[in-house]
Amino acid sequence: AILFSAKAILAKFQYRYGVDSLDVLALRMLLSLPLFVALGIREARRPGPRVSRRDFGTIVILGVLGYYLSSLFDFWGLEYVPVSLERLILFLNPTFVLLIGVFAFKRRVARREWVALAVSYAGVSLVFVENLRVQGEHILLGSGLVLLAALSYALYLSMSGQLIKRIGSLRLVAYAMTISTAATLTHYLVARDPAHLLDLPAPVYGLAAINAFFCTFLPVTFTMGAVARLGAGTAAQMSVLGPVSLVFLGAWLLDEPITFVQLAGTAVVLGGVLLLTRRGANALPVRETAPNAPDDGAPGEDAADKAR
Repeated sequence: AILFSAKAILAKFQYRYGVDSLDVLALRMLLSLPLFVALGIREARRPGPRVSRRDFGTIVILGVLGYYLSSLFDFWGLEYVPVSLERLILFLNPTFVLLIGVFAFKRRVARREWVALAVSYAGVSLVFVENLRVQGEHILLGSGLVLLAALSYALYLSMSGQLIKRIGSLRLVAYAMTISTAATLTHYLVARDPAHLLDLPAPVYGLAAINAFFCTFLPVTFTMGAVARLGAGTAAQMSVLGPVSLVFLGAWLLDEPITFVQLAGTAVVLGGVLLLTRRGANALPVRETAPNAPDDGAPGEDAADKAR
């Protein structure tokens, strides 16, 4: 959880060398690609169901949503907002998954879930208003971009439930990351000269390599290992360490201010997410759907079971 969150710190360091969000994303995807290709080859050799054309089409959509658009909006938003606010907004993923389940899959929601939603958004609003007061109106644009990142990733989580059950989480992550890298490179080729990636300051490449390995590949595999050993519920609850750590990492490494209001808002958001991820929080069943309709599942379990 801490490694996942630390990618925002690394992006902030890279921005000091004159690169932008597209440069950061392209380097991250390129340098992590060989690791995920190797993981995909290993998983493909294991016994399991064959990936059908329909599954492949879904993987393409998930790769674009989960690791291209979400990451692009996230890194873009980080050009305008502090890492503490970015992480809190992204941590609303479980609430977005819940809302998508309500409107897209006709899922019924228990009262405790609505309370958790209200608590989470109240906390983010508290931190948002405080950052707007301290750092100015650019917070509006940055927060909107990070919100789009959270929504894109929530769509990825909501759509991937049945596919994970069929082909496995690690295989899906490896395939989706490969698709996402292709989308990122296509975007880069259209937007600018690819030779630009070879003419960046040396520290940018070092930070990108750290991002690719320690904040992309390792957290994905560690999360899957944690779910296998601890269960989805416990793994989801422990993920709250990520945004908490980022508040203090941002203050320590980036000299971002910490106010009492920000700490209070962080505590409120984490309390709301804990309400969503605790066992028994999602007590009401899903309504009857078509036989092949996707199962959105419990938000807490989605967030832990599906690769980030």
